[in-house]
Parts: sequence; C-alpha cells; structure tokens
Amino acid sequence: MDEQLRRLLGAVAPTHDDRQSRMLDHGVAEGFPTVGPQVGGVLRLLARLTDATDVFEFGSGFGYSASWFARGMDGGRIVLTEYDDEELALAREFLDGAYGVDFVFESGDAMAAVGRYDGPFDVVLLDHEGARYAPALARVREKLEPGGVVVADNVTAGPVDAETLSVMLDTEEDPLVTRDEPWDVDTTTEGIASYLDLVRSDPALETVVLPAGEGVAVSVRVG
Repeated sequence: MDEQLRRLLGAVAPTHDDRQSRMLDHGVAEGFPTVGPQVGGVLRLLARLTDATDVFEFGSGFGYSASWFARGMDGGRIVLTEYDDEELALAREFLDGAYGVDFVFESGDAMAAVGRYDGPFDVVLLDHEGARYAPALARVREKLEPGGVVVADNVTAGPVDAETLSVMLDTEEDPLVTRDEPWDVDTTTEGIASYLDLVRSDPALETVVLPAGEGVAVSVRVG
C-alpha cells in the first residue's frame, strides 16, 4: 500500500478503549496478529449500520475483533469460535460481562459450530483459514437476512500473494472453482481468490474490497 494512504488510514482509525489496549498489548507481546484499529473501526461501523443483534465469527483468537463489534452494538449476541482453548480462555477473561453484549464462546471448528445456530445473523466475520472462506460462506449464506453482511479479513496481504491473486481474478476464463489448470500458489491465495470470485459472481451479494489493515472484503446480501 502507498505509504501516504497507510498513514491516512491510521490517522483516522478509531482509538482503543482501555480493555482493547490491554488486548492489543497481549497480541503484540505474544506475536498474535489482530485486525487492528483500521479494520476494527470497519467492524464497529458495520455493527452499528446493521443494528446488529446477532454476530458470528469464524475465528476469534482472544476476542479482539469481537470487542470492536460489541462497541457498535446495543446489546445482542456475538458467537466467538476458536480452536486454541488457551486463546478462548483469554477471550473469556477479556470480554465476559463487558460491553453489555452476550458473548458465546465456542471451542473447536467454526465450521461445525455454525451448524448449531439457526441465525439469522446480521454480521459474519471470516478470519480463519483463507482456504476455507468459500466453504464457510456456503454454510452461512442462507443464515443472513437481506441487509446482512459478511466481512472477510486478510484478502490483500498477510499470507496472500497479492500479485498472483490479482492475476487470478483479472482473467476472463471460467470461474476459478471450475478451472482444470493448476495454480502454482499457496492454498490461502487460491482460497481467497475462489472466495472473491464467488462473492463477485453471486447476484444476491454486493461486494467491495476496502484497503483497511490487510484488506477486507465486505459483502451485503441484497436478495
């Protein structure tokens, strides 16, 4: 990203509250990546714009992203999912009883956990393995009401090969999911490409990619 744009996005990003500052300190100390305040501001805004009362996260870590959703909500529920029981325990410690929101902590595979909820969800966050974004969307798509939003994190940077991703998405060939030729890329890049190809071709979804953080794809269900 252009350095001037990076500085501008950082300058207008919202500030942490005391709880989030402690969470960020933990993430930095442990080398645990977070969405950061740029993407956090997007999550808070989307929760507020949708009047969210039911949020589901595919991948929650120690609860940092959930804290941003909560700051944009007036009550309601956020379902956090995490494989690492120690991280989930930290999320409980940081969040339980905070923000006036009901936090539900699900240990294990988010793909299994989402099946235990009927929805409808107002906002869904995809922040687990990029190779599983498209299957996750398939699991949750019908649990979104019209106006519901799906946010996919890390779609332009991080483990993604951005140059290869652009080539894959610029092609005029058949959709990525039906291609026969192999792609010499890591599974995260191919997974993100498949996900972006899926949401841009779905007539029931409108999607934009925002340059906040490591890139977020925001899709709203319109049909």
